[in-house]
Amino acid sequence: MGEGIDTVLQSWKHKPGAIQARLATGADGREVIQMRVDLGILQLEVSGRPDGARPRGCLTYFDYLKGKARRAQRHGRSFTLDEAQCQEADREFVQYYHRRLAWLALQQFGRAVDDADHTLAFMDFVRDHSPSDEFTHAHEQYRGFVTFQRTQASAALAVEKGDPERAIDEIRTGLGSLRSFFAAYGLEDQLDDNGMVQQLKTMENSLRQTHGIEATLQEQLDRAVANEQYEEAARLRDALKSRH
Repeated sequence: MGEGIDTVLQSWKHKPGAIQARLATGADGREVIQMRVDLGILQLEVSGRPDGARPRGCLTYFDYLKGKARRAQRHGRSFTLDEAQCQEADREFVQYYHRRLAWLALQQFGRAVDDADHTLAFMDFVRDHSPSDEFTHAHEQYRGFVTFQRTQASAALAVEKGDPERAIDEIRTGLGSLRSFFAAYGLEDQLDDNGMVQQLKTMENSLRQTHGIEATLQEQLDRAVANEQYEEAARLRDALKSRH
């Protein structure tokens, strides 16, 4: 009784197709994320697991599973996810997906990168300990999408920090990962027509034109190594180290 959220929903109208997120203050003064969805509002923690839980006392369920796998390895046993663990893994994937979308909408790019890295590492773990090809594929099919969002966020973060060269390098790295993803499914011929790839290339071209960057230091280094120009490569490595 008296705990409805009608007023909040009425004051924050849902916009179909838009990612609506905001930072808010919880009852105890902590910062939280709120996302407006079709049937209400999601509230997520800004650190740790998005639902605030500590599975088996661990920061995330992924951390718990890594511990299980390490203990099995120490005893000379293999570790395979069981049905209940698969379900809990899926819950965590979904939670991090929502928070990653929120961070991107809020232009909190560093936090979006962190959450994407968690998901990609968890996907690696699931692939290595999956109970079936079907379960593996159910997650691997989204690797390209997570890689795309991570690349968007890492490039935007570099631009935010005034380093357009690093942004271009981040995009090139992301495009390389997407190329490998498409190749794994025998879809190399579809790469250039893919919407994610096209968006990243548009971002890269815009950065090159806006900042007059024909080749980044990393690209110059790669070219020097390929051409066996070792003195030039050493100079470029030093320049990269000083930039970092």
